[in-house]
Order: sequence, then C-alpha cells, then structure tokens
Amino acid sequence: MTDTAALDLASLLCSRLCHDMLSPVGALSNGLELLRDERDPEMRKRCMELLEQSAKSSADKLKFFRLAFGAAGGFGQMVAVHEARELITALIGDSGRVTLDWTVSSEELPKAAVKTLLNLAAIGIEALVRGGTLEVGAELTGVTGEGGASEIVIRAAGPRIAFDQTIGHALDGSLPIGELSSRTAPAAMIHQLAASVGGGVQWALSDDALVMGAILPQA
Repeated sequence: MTDTAALDLASLLCSRLCHDMLSPVGALSNGLELLRDERDPEMRKRCMELLEQSAKSSADKLKFFRLAFGAAGGFGQMVAVHEARELITALIGDSGRVTLDWTVSSEELPKAAVKTLLNLAAIGIEALVRGGTLEVGAELTGVTGEGGASEIVIRAAGPRIAFDQTIGHALDGSLPIGELSSRTAPAAMIHQLAASVGGGVQWALSDDALVMGAILPQA
C-alpha cells in the first residue's frame, strides 16, 4: 500500500468513527437541551435515564474503536479475550435481538487477532438486521514463532442477512483501493492487517448466514 493509499484509508476510518459516534453524542446534546427546559420531575427523571444510556453507548463505542481501529496502547502484544467479549456484548446491546454464542478456546490472543475478531464481529452484527445469532470462534494454534497461527471464525445467522458484498470484496482484497468508502474501510484494514503477516480473510454468504474466517500466522 502506498503512502497516499494508507492516508486515504486512515481518513476513511476516521470518517467511519465519526459517523458511528454522531448518534449517541447527538442524543447527549439533545437530552441536555431537553433537561435544561424541563420542569416536570418525571420527565426530568426520564431525561436523565436517556442521558445515562447515551453516555454508556458513547463510552462503549469509543472502547470498541480504541481496540478495533486504534493502536490500543494500554494493551500488550497479547490481549485477554474477555476484553473482546465485553466489547462485542456492549456493541450488541441489551435489546435481545442478537444472541452471542462465544466459543473462543484461548484465554489470550495477539492484538492483531483481536482487532480482526472485533471488526469481523461488527460486520456480522450489522448484517443481522432482523436479529439472530452471532457465533464467535477463535483459537491460537501451534507455537509462536514455530508455525503458530490465530484462527478466527464469525458466523452471523438469522432470518434476513443484509450484507453489502463490497465489504466482502474489501475483506478479501479484491476491491480496488480507489473504490473504498467509510463503510468498507474497516474491512480493507483487516485485509491489510492479515496480509502483512502472511495471512488472509475469507467470507461466504447464503440466504440465512454470513460466515467470515481469518488466519493470521504468528511472527
């Protein structure tokens, strides 16, 4: 990837982050405005509840983006998988529309693998427009430096799968850099991350499921 292409990808990722943060932050602003003018105790209580929900949603998204998109300097080279599970659970929310099926055997995964897992999970959640089940599996095979690899599988299954296949083309590297958008940038980032360590990402789509897998060899 050229320096210009890398800069374009970073810009698109920033655009994606801003887009996803606009809703909860906007809700905070609207809630504060309503609270300022509201005098009814019950309505003020309701406003406070909405503000708390919006603040939690904003914090959860920022924590997710910090590890999924950013350098995540607070973490070492290995990341506890419970961190990833908590972030995915927060992203799903408590509406009950999406059920998480977690089958990750390793207690820790390399940071690159966790970034890949989080981004693939986010794509899977977005595809479940009518709810369903998000199955997350990952394991660290072999020995680091001796043919070991992180293997990740995400399966989103539900009554309707809404998946823009340009995201899939960004995942497998078949989408030209010049055709990337803020919507496909996270998938392109994961492709670049996997390719940089000699790995790859694959995906398959059916009427009721989206399956994505990645293999990232260990340095």
